[in-house]
Amino acid sequence: MSPAPSRQPRMPREERRRQLLDAAMQVFVEHGYHGASMDDIAVAAQVSKPVLYQHFPGKHELFMDLLETQVQVLSTALTEALGSTDDNRERVRATIRAYFQFMDRTDRAYRLLFDSGLNNDPAVATHLESLTYEFASEIANIIAVDTRLPREHALLLGHGLAGLVQSAARYWATQPEGPARPDLDEATELAFRLTWRGISRFPKEQPAG
Repeated sequence: MSPAPSRQPRMPREERRRQLLDAAMQVFVEHGYHGASMDDIAVAAQVSKPVLYQHFPGKHELFMDLLETQVQVLSTALTEALGSTDDNRERVRATIRAYFQFMDRTDRAYRLLFDSGLNNDPAVATHLESLTYEFASEIANIIAVDTRLPREHALLLGHGLAGLVQSAARYWATQPEGPARPDLDEATELAFRLTWRGISRFPKEQPAG
């Protein structure tokens, strides 16, 4: 049995909430959704369970709070990267780098989005599908500008390229560090070269029909 948490001084409500979220992040990242419990989170935060339940009615609500925050963090990073330049080639590079940087964070927040074991939950799936659609749509805008393709064709390619970046970044983030693992700059450049070469071919091709 885990030892009872020591008595903690009272904190302002928002400060306490932040403390609980930080502790919950560590527990969910380490154990996944199904392997984590409210007991584990209370122990990690060094509070009693009643204190935890004063702020969050249950594990699912606590997880969703963290998920929504991290989805917004990644979405904001991608939006800022897309707006960082008017050069479409560099916009693609900056956006891919932003994705890899999110996956490279020391807190491993990406596990909440992609490796929690809760991705089939309707609420979780809705948030992740919205993030993917937004990312793919932004890429499609770049493709549409640089090619003759109609919007729906560009959107299909945008989803393909978004999936490529997400899959490559997830794979890279889970590999042990060592000489064989590309560093952040190398990984970003590899994914960018594959992505941009695919996009840049289309202006040289004639539309079908």
